[in-house]
Amino acid sequence: MRRDKVKLGWKDVLILSIAVKAAEEIKPSQQAKRDVFNKFGVSGTDKDPILTSIFYRVLKRQGILDKIIKNITGVTNSLLLDPYLRSALRVFIELEVFSRGWVTFENPYQVRKRLSAFLSRKSHPYTGMWFFDTSWGLRKYVPKPSRLEENLELKYLLPSWYIERIVRLIGREEAEKYFNALNSKPKLSVRVNVLKTNVEEIIRELSSSGAKDITVSKIVPTVIRFQGPFNFDSFKPFKNGEVIIQEESAALAPILLNPKPDDFVVDLAAAPGGKTELMGELMHNEGVIHAYDVDEKRVGRMRELLRIAGISNVVIHVKDGRTAPSELGKGVADKVLVDAPCSSDGTIMKNPDLRWRLMEDEVSKFAQIQYELLKAGIKLLKVGGELLYSTCSMLKEENEDVIEYLLSKEGKRIKLIGLVGPYEPGFLEGTMRAWPHKHETIGFFYAKLRRIR
Repeated sequence: MRRDKVKLGWKDVLILSIAVKAAEEIKPSQQAKRDVFNKFGVSGTDKDPILTSIFYRVLKRQGILDKIIKNITGVTNSLLLDPYLRSALRVFIELEVFSRGWVTFENPYQVRKRLSAFLSRKSHPYTGMWFFDTSWGLRKYVPKPSRLEENLELKYLLPSWYIERIVRLIGREEAEKYFNALNSKPKLSVRVNVLKTNVEEIIRELSSSGAKDITVSKIVPTVIRFQGPFNFDSFKPFKNGEVIIQEESAALAPILLNPKPDDFVVDLAAAPGGKTELMGELMHNEGVIHAYDVDEKRVGRMRELLRIAGISNVVIHVKDGRTAPSELGKGVADKVLVDAPCSSDGTIMKNPDLRWRLMEDEVSKFAQIQYELLKAGIKLLKVGGELLYSTCSMLKEENEDVIEYLLSKEGKRIKLIGLVGPYEPGFLEGTMRAWPHKHETIGFFYAKLRRIR
């Protein structure tokens, strides 16, 4: 694809370096970028789409960039470096090695001198001096993968172990389509809060705010998609809780659970609250939702979301969801949502830096937590009550394998309710999967269970 050439000044490179550092500390990375771009007055300017594009290119290639950092510094792990130096190196390697010919500097000497001075102030004078000298050598650096695994990582921008698992699961041809989707630029998605407004009004608001290529989801008709970039911080319906940033496949989970206004509902891994908020809408703010989560920062975001969205039937517990049966009692819930902690690999297209945080040895740990949350959910259910299990992982070990194991242990008390559409069947009959390359949304897994004894 042909790109128009871009010239960057030293401030542009400094802002990118600070944004990349912020993305290590603030999740999601979109929020880190928004915070930094707002602080430096970039949001909404002509530079916004250019710097946004480069920011995400850095995050997509971060694992590759860190290997190059190890080669040129000799450190065993880039995390041992000063965080400002690490971020500046990531940006410079992306610009000088992988964006060569597309991006140039208005004044190469000034860019290096100014950024070196910044690093000296933030870290140590020798840090800036070393960066100034080293950065010149990047202009001629050529990556040379030495093994097949490194070639695959460079091609798909994913860890080699993950590539191998997905290829085993769906075959090389299908996997290639999936990997390409993870590296594509997705549309933005918002869900309309029907307690406050309607889809037609939000479409008008989006159009008047410059959103392009607006479409409404056929699967979740309150979800609207459009082309980015888009400045949500200046979008009044977002600030007023009339829209929630949420993907179609994520919004479908509460809809499949289908809580009713008088229900007693428990959400065992609730924060940051998008699905909890939607259940509040579906229940018309009646009944009760007990929302559990251990992450205080994410719970803080959930409280704010529920407040601005006008959801008032939620009781928040800053606790592990596995403790809920001992607190609320057994056999009390009409509906339980277990949107479990997971590898989250299905969201890579929206969270590009996540790919390099995927750890193979974490998969079995997630599966154990998921199983324990499901067991807690079953204890909470009344006879006839229903549980919806969902993850945004595409790994079978965190999805079908967990449900199969649960059924082998609890099959006398629970029954799998077959899901038929709107997405594709999972690898266990009755379960369902949304795939990024097939359904134009983030990856998701769903299984619905009913307590029968």
